[in-house]
Amino acid sequence: MPAAARTRFTGRTALVTGGGSGLGRAIALALAAEGANVVVTGRSEAPLKETVTLIEEAGGTALAHPADVTRAADVEAAVRAAVDRFGSLDVAVNNAGVFRGGAPIAELPEEDWQTLLDTNVTGVFLALRAEVRQMRTQDGGGAIVNIASNLGAHKRRPGIAGYVAAKAAVSALTRAAALDHIQDGVRINAVSPGPSATTMSLRPGETPTDRTTRMRAESPLGRVSDSAEIAAAVLYLASDDAASVVGTDLVVDGGASA
Repeated sequence: MPAAARTRFTGRTALVTGGGSGLGRAIALALAAEGANVVVTGRSEAPLKETVTLIEEAGGTALAHPADVTRAADVEAAVRAAVDRFGSLDVAVNNAGVFRGGAPIAELPEEDWQTLLDTNVTGVFLALRAEVRQMRTQDGGGAIVNIASNLGAHKRRPGIAGYVAAKAAVSALTRAAALDHIQDGVRINAVSPGPSATTMSLRPGETPTDRTTRMRAESPLGRVSDSAEIAAAVLYLASDDAASVVGTDLVVDGGASA
C-alpha cells in the first residue's frame, strides 16, 4: 500500500518539536498525510505557520504552537495545547536540535557546549517528561520518538565532540526512559539519522552540489538520505507496526556507521 494511502494515525494527535523546517517539517507532513492531527512547535512562529499551511493545503489538520524546548513551561504548555485542541497526545517526536562547534575540545567555547546540552539533551528531557506525564493518563498510552544522530553513540569524527556527546546522551536517555515507562503504556525509541537533504548537513561554505560530491566518497550508499526516508523510520516506530519495539535506536545513515 503506498504511504500516501495509509491511515495508521487517523484519530491520533502528534506533537513535533522543531517542526518549522527540515526533518521536523518532513515528519509533521508525513504524520498528517497518514491522518494525524499535528501540533508543531519551535521558537519562531512564522515557519511553524508555513508547516501548518502545507499540511492544511494537503487536506490535513495542524496547529502551530511556538515553544522553546529549553523551557519546561513552554513544553508543558505545548502538550496542554495539543490535548485542549484535539483531546489527547498519542505521538510525540522530539526533533528540535542545534549544531554548534566545528572545533576541537580544547578550542570549543563553553557557550557552544552549553547550548548543545541545553537544546539537544535538556530539551529532549523536558519534552519527554511532559509527554510521558500526559500519555500515561490515557487509556491508549502513547509513543515517543527522539531524534538522535549517527554522530554520537554510533560514529564520531574530529572537531564536533560537543555535538557527539549531546547526541550520544539522547540515545542513552531514550533507552533509560523506555525502561522507565513501558509499564505506563508509553513506548519510547529513537531514530539516528546520518546526513539528510537539509541545511544542517551542509558544512561551512558547502553547497548542495558540493555535498553530493562529498557523499559519493563518504557514504556507502553514495548520497544523503531524503528527509522523507527519515520520516518513514520515525513513523514506523511511532505506529502500531512497532508495538513490541521498545528502547531501540534506529540508525538511518546509508551504512556510514555500519
